[in-house]
Amino acid sequence: MKVVLGSDEKSQLADAVAAMLRDRGVDLVLIGPIAGEADQWPTVGRRVGEEVSQGRAEFGVVFCWTGTGASIAANKVTGVRAALCTDAQTAAGARRWNDANVLVMSNRLTAPAVAGEMLDAWFSTQPDESERDNIASLG
Repeated sequence: MKVVLGSDEKSQLADAVAAMLRDRGVDLVLIGPIAGEADQWPTVGRRVGEEVSQGRAEFGVVFCWTGTGASIAANKVTGVRAALCTDAQTAAGARRWNDANVLVMSNRLTAPAVAGEMLDAWFSTQPDESERDNIASLG
């Protein structure tokens, strides 16, 4: 599986999540300061969204200080359903009911242990087929 991971700043959380994903055998594409590039949250969010939307990655994970800006930026890309999550239950719900394809986390609020729980929930939850019509209505 290929996942694109982006952050607008180098952070302990982004580094920890990258390590967790690598430990899972995930093929990572890095964007922004975690890849040694200078980028702001609007660009990082959009670039992560484009990688997912264009099929170059199955999922995206993106971080910014609050998570809100990166979520908004990613969601401006057609075909992206980015969800700002704060815990495992929210991440599971985003996958189950919204078929979310980009997980967004706050660098300020998310502890690495909670991020690991979110990743577990995200990757173990499949979309609910009964929600297909609702998801399709989003465009």
